[in-house]
Amino acid sequence: MGAGNLEAYDGTGQRMDASEMSIEMLLAFSILGISMALLVTRWIPMEVTALLVLGSVALTGLLPPAEALAGFSNPAVVTIWAVFILSGGLTHTGVADAIGRIVLRIAGSHEIPMIMVIMATAGFLSAIMNNVAVAALMLPVVMDIARNTGMAPSRLLMPLAYATLLGGMTTQIGKPSNILVTEALRESGLEPFSFFSFTPVGLIVMLTGIAFMALVGRHLLPGSKAGEESKSTPGEKTRWQNQYDVEDRLFHIRVPSDSTLAGKPLSTIRFGPILGWNVICITRNGDTIVLPGPEERLMPGDLLTVEGRMENLEVPKNLLQMKVEKAGAGLEAFYPGNIGFCEVNVPARSTLAGNTLNTLQFHARFNTKVLAVRTHGQLLRMNLQDMIFAGGELLLLAGEREQLEKVESSNDFENFRHVDAKEISDNYGINEDLALMEVSGDSEITGKTLAESHLGEIIGSHILGIIREGKTIALPEPSEVLRDKDRLIMELNPSLFQLLEGIESLWIYEEAGHAYMTSLLSRNIGLVEAILAPGASIEGKTLRQLNFREKYGLIVLALWRRRKTYRSNLRDMALDFGDSMLVFGTVKKLQLLGQEPDFIVLTRIAQEAPRTEKMPISISIMAAILFFVVMGWIPIYIAAVTGAAIMIATGCLSMEEAYRQIEWKAVFLIAGMLSLADALEQTGAAMMVAQKMILQIGPLGPEAVLFGLVALTILATCFIPMAAVVVLMIPVALNTAATMGLSPHSLMMAITMAASASFITPISHPSKLLVMGPGGYGFMDYLKAGLPMTFVVVGVLMLSVLFFWPLVP
Repeated sequence: MGAGNLEAYDGTGQRMDASEMSIEMLLAFSILGISMALLVTRWIPMEVTALLVLGSVALTGLLPPAEALAGFSNPAVVTIWAVFILSGGLTHTGVADAIGRIVLRIAGSHEIPMIMVIMATAGFLSAIMNNVAVAALMLPVVMDIARNTGMAPSRLLMPLAYATLLGGMTTQIGKPSNILVTEALRESGLEPFSFFSFTPVGLIVMLTGIAFMALVGRHLLPGSKAGEESKSTPGEKTRWQNQYDVEDRLFHIRVPSDSTLAGKPLSTIRFGPILGWNVICITRNGDTIVLPGPEERLMPGDLLTVEGRMENLEVPKNLLQMKVEKAGAGLEAFYPGNIGFCEVNVPARSTLAGNTLNTLQFHARFNTKVLAVRTHGQLLRMNLQDMIFAGGELLLLAGEREQLEKVESSNDFENFRHVDAKEISDNYGINEDLALMEVSGDSEITGKTLAESHLGEIIGSHILGIIREGKTIALPEPSEVLRDKDRLIMELNPSLFQLLEGIESLWIYEEAGHAYMTSLLSRNIGLVEAILAPGASIEGKTLRQLNFREKYGLIVLALWRRRKTYRSNLRDMALDFGDSMLVFGTVKKLQLLGQEPDFIVLTRIAQEAPRTEKMPISISIMAAILFFVVMGWIPIYIAAVTGAAIMIATGCLSMEEAYRQIEWKAVFLIAGMLSLADALEQTGAAMMVAQKMILQIGPLGPEAVLFGLVALTILATCFIPMAAVVVLMIPVALNTAATMGLSPHSLMMAITMAASASFITPISHPSKLLVMGPGGYGFMDYLKAGLPMTFVVVGVLMLSVLFFWPLVP
């Protein structure tokens, strides 16, 4: 990066005074300000922000295009992604798990030694592995310890997350920022840090952090008071009862002997779409059917154990009271001229094949609605949203003619053909079942959007239009708000009202209570917590889009997000990193979920078995890398890439697993922000910041300047990713060192250590977000425990840096 050179130049190559604001500086600072705002607010993904930054510095001429892209080939970036793969090799061969289990056995059941051992183990592993991977690996182990000892997980998980940050301080590969500052020194023509250069300062800071959390910080953690042995007794509630409070939503319903639902399969009755209920089990003639499948038929006298809201049983009654009449005309009579219809085939190559309309968010993607599907000689018009397409289906679509033209040009469809009103009536029979339903002022759906009303799900079809004050809103959006006197154009299945009457006839037998739920749990039936794995591809998707119940054969009973429990409409909630889900099902199915790379099941019983036969190979590879790097025989980026390739070649992990191990967000973020760091340096903007800092803090002495850099780094990492902060602080630190005649190694060591010393907010590092759901933490919990931790660590960090890396060379 060459930040050690104090001379700054403008775009013509002329030397300029760094104290004067040039056009180039103004552009650099503008890009910096906008990027910081985007990184803090997260309006767009962080990696997208970084790529926009890269494009901006090239388009504005601050850097030549080749230099703007140089971040992707930067040795530091290469080392970082290679270390991710090496960490994955140790994980998949069971090295880290074996170390964790052996060491944690000695922790006992008392809180202080337990915290110390957990933190020491996580810190040691984080010295040679990715921090987030260590947190993800140890989460199930620590949760099992909490269950076995009766300790609240909130007493152990925040120390675990903090330990991964502290451990990363101790070696060159412990965290990306250590690699970045090392490479920055080398590019500046200075002596780079060695593998263990970070160890003296990092080890002292880590031990201080462990001691603080074990002796003082534990008093600031939520859960049982420190010093109390929070063992669970038979009469006490378990964690899933306390945190998720599922028992309030468990109850029994009885199927009357004369019910019209008798003999119908659950897929036809659709308890989920209509009532938001999950059928946990069916008791019939003394036998219990746990998690009945969609083809299970109800019988007279069945006792259903249901999870959901009792009051939702009023939904059928409210719908049955609404005024419904035949439309008396076809769709074409209601729609304006810009609405058209077409037929298309779904080829096997289509993205729709193997997915559902919900999974692909079909309406949002194509701005059309699927009115009917022909497949294998059958005509389907109801309940199409969750139908899995195989390819070969014929779809009837409705939409604006402009949108239909886009469908015609899409590779997802073939055999496009416009359809007229007569064909719709003759070939699809839609007009026969077309009806108008009037929204009354006292209806529960008045004032709600179509999406909130769930009317489409309840009737199993689309709301095709809304007649309001004599005008028709054709194909209304889900965000359309329903008003009094609205007349909804819909296709109604004649059997819907019979189904609603049958559901209304069910009667609530009794609340199930936690005792019944506990009685269901056995060697074959389990209740576990699961979270999204780091880098999960399903982040932002809903359970419905994932076909979670159909795909995994499991039920999500509740979701914990930011200290709040959600138990209703879960299948339409977008999953977020840090969410914790309570999952119910057979142990075999839970174990299959544990093998999915997108989920972490918080018990070791459900984890995928590691390739322990490859453990000696992965250990040998890592040992060889460390040996050659420490001896100085091979640059770390070459050693890391070679080692990563050997890990894959020897089967320690597959190529697909290697790709998943890489935190691509971090790679793109760092590579993109490196271009901005170079722009700040070459325009003289970094030197201007350094001079302003020296002007304000310099009179107080070099130690004050060091503290200023540390404080600024910590403050920034509270809201901005650690790697991005360090990338931008590097040119400022190097210019400050050169201007004041200070040791650049001292300042660089200080900022990389400070980047890991921000414990105040959960968003500054994925490890802290990872434990947020399982620990039941809120933002204030991090502030309460993290603020004093930060003060203590900063004090020790300052003293250690000044002792081992004096400011005056």
